[in-house]
Amino acid sequence: MPALPSGRDAPPEKELSGRNLLLGVSGGIAAYKTAPLVRRFKKAGADVQVLMTESARRFVSPLTLGTLSEREVLSAIFPDGPGDPESEGGAWTKHVSLGLWADLFVVAPATAQTLAKLAGGFSDSMLMATALSAQCPLLVCPSMDRDMYAHPAVERNLRTLSGDGHTVMPAARGELASGLTGPGRMPEPSAIFDRVAAMLSDREEEKGKREGPRTAGGTEPAQAKPPPYPLADRRVLVTAGPTREPIDPVRHLSNPSTGTMGFALAEAAAQRGAAVTLVAGPTALATPPGVERVDVETADEMHAAATEHAAGADLVLMAAAVADYTPAAPSDAKLKKDRQNGDALVLRLHRTPDILAALGEKKPGGQRLLGFALETDDGPTHARRKLREKNLDWIVLNSPTREGSGFGTGANEVTLIGADGREEAFDRMPKRALADALLDRVAASTEAADAHRGT
Repeated sequence: MPALPSGRDAPPEKELSGRNLLLGVSGGIAAYKTAPLVRRFKKAGADVQVLMTESARRFVSPLTLGTLSEREVLSAIFPDGPGDPESEGGAWTKHVSLGLWADLFVVAPATAQTLAKLAGGFSDSMLMATALSAQCPLLVCPSMDRDMYAHPAVERNLRTLSGDGHTVMPAARGELASGLTGPGRMPEPSAIFDRVAAMLSDREEEKGKREGPRTAGGTEPAQAKPPPYPLADRRVLVTAGPTREPIDPVRHLSNPSTGTMGFALAEAAAQRGAAVTLVAGPTALATPPGVERVDVETADEMHAAATEHAAGADLVLMAAAVADYTPAAPSDAKLKKDRQNGDALVLRLHRTPDILAALGEKKPGGQRLLGFALETDDGPTHARRKLREKNLDWIVLNSPTREGSGFGTGANEVTLIGADGREEAFDRMPKRALADALLDRVAASTEAADAHRGT
């Protein structure tokens, strides 16, 4: 394999130290976000090679990305000739060596055009040729306008890529360059970084399992990593995100939940073959592929939707951050500043439905119910009481006071507590990786219980 230019050595303690990343950038407005993404990869110790389509050069300068990555940015599969910076070193053959060199290939943003070419196996640029040659996992991060993202052709291409074994990171919701609002935004660089770190961690673990533990006499026989526990033929209900309790038409009570953990659980369950219904409070996240989504606003609406869909579910994962109180008498008109009352505004609140307790009380035989406990003090005691009083099978204890965990982060650090008394602590990890870890434990326990009932 031809030698490749290398970046500066990274300290071994860095999260992505020694990892080789390909970053494919295609021509969308979100291409400007790739600069902070490259910077973050580099700060984490990774070596990064950027591949750009010609259209991408209109949105972000190759000089910028080349400077940040410390490598010459590649675009054309065939160099123009002498004087072209890509003509040096046999650039037109680099797709082969890069495909062998990389640990992971990220395409962000992946426009509708690029998705179509990836799904169709086109090879008209260095990015596309390298994607066909790559011997590593491919992570695709779509970015386009709302109606393009919803077009059947785009959905078909995304399904094709998923079916080919590639990972598709759903587009985020929010304001788009066209002025429309909805799904289509490229995931934020922090979310992409977390997914990359999780995928590389999983790949390293799989490699270690294949190679087996070292002994004085050499290497043990290779052991394959066991596949994730499947959920085929299972019906799964997930709740996610906050609720909004109206004070008046323009104000509400809520919390900082973004829904990331619940959406990660829904995506992980769907990838394991489950029929997943996701009841989501207000959030900017895109619906994971293959998931049926029900949008709600208030605690009452979430209570009604969760009750309806839990009736036929085999597994219920209650990750939503439901408001405990709601204004007793929300105003039909915007509340004005009242000079007679000075600076004080008094709201009378009443309790919202305890959805988790209601589902636990009516839990049918064979159904498994998991809840979350967000605690700031004496967490284990409160979590165990909640587990017992609400008739749960498991509860996930986490804290918003731990750095890098809780609301609004891409990672979490939790303890899983079972009704059988077992407890397992999970170190801080990306929420998508945590979703897989939790489902492995839950599905394994469910499988064992089903087998016991059948004997």
